[in-house]
Amino acid sequence: MAVTRQTAKGVEERTMQSSEEQTLQEVGEQTMQSSEEQTLQEVGEQTMQSSEEQILQEVGEQTIQSSEEQTLQEVGEQTIQSSEGRTAQGAEGRTGQHNPVHAPIPGLGFRSIKTALAAVFTALIYAFLPGSNPTFACIGAIFGMGADMEESRRSGGNRFFGTVIGGFIGLGLYWLEHAAYPEGCYWLRLPMVFLGIIALISMCVLFHWPGGVQPGGVVLCIILFNTPAHHIDYAIHRMIDTGVGVVIALLVNYFLPRSRLERWFGLDRKAERSFFHR
Repeated sequence: MAVTRQTAKGVEERTMQSSEEQTLQEVGEQTMQSSEEQTLQEVGEQTMQSSEEQILQEVGEQTIQSSEEQTLQEVGEQTIQSSEGRTAQGAEGRTGQHNPVHAPIPGLGFRSIKTALAAVFTALIYAFLPGSNPTFACIGAIFGMGADMEESRRSGGNRFFGTVIGGFIGLGLYWLEHAAYPEGCYWLRLPMVFLGIIALISMCVLFHWPGGVQPGGVVLCIILFNTPAHHIDYAIHRMIDTGVGVVIALLVNYFLPRSRLERWFGLDRKAERSFFHR
């Protein structure tokens, strides 16, 4: 009986030991399997993350490259368009440079001829006005002449507006000076000139006639420093004469456009022949 019990006890111990070993082996296998799965999962996540970063990087590079190509294309188109515009502008003779290609008189363009005509017409009108002086009217006609109507309106408008504003500012400052000093005071005119020019520039900029600063400043300085005997009459006549000259320049440019002059002188046909013989 004792031997049987001892044998049974030994078998039970071996069975328990075998079960424990089997359990430990299963736990170890499960742990290894779990570790492998976790490792594979981490590797997969890292691979996916790396792929996503690579894709985003490639997309970003392609976007930057596409933006650069688009920018270069736009710059190229703008450059070509600007070059074509300058070429067309030069072909029409409206570049503002004294380079007449087809002129009735060598070295002179249509603007030169129209400027001379405007000055002559202005002087002719004043020949029928006794006691009048066409000087400032002719100056207004010369400054008011442009290559076309738009340029004439801009140049003539600057001249006329500046003359009017400078005349009124000069009259106001002249009145203030002689109200304080009836005989006049040269030293008082110095700050008056400064303030008058500043006011003139501000008003020209405000009304979008920046080119009126120069003619307005001339009138202002003449009224203050030359002290005409009849300063009010001088300023008013200066404004009227300038306006007359500008109007005559506009009329000459209106009735004698470039296309009409080219047709009269036959320069349009000459231009076509020279174009087709290139």
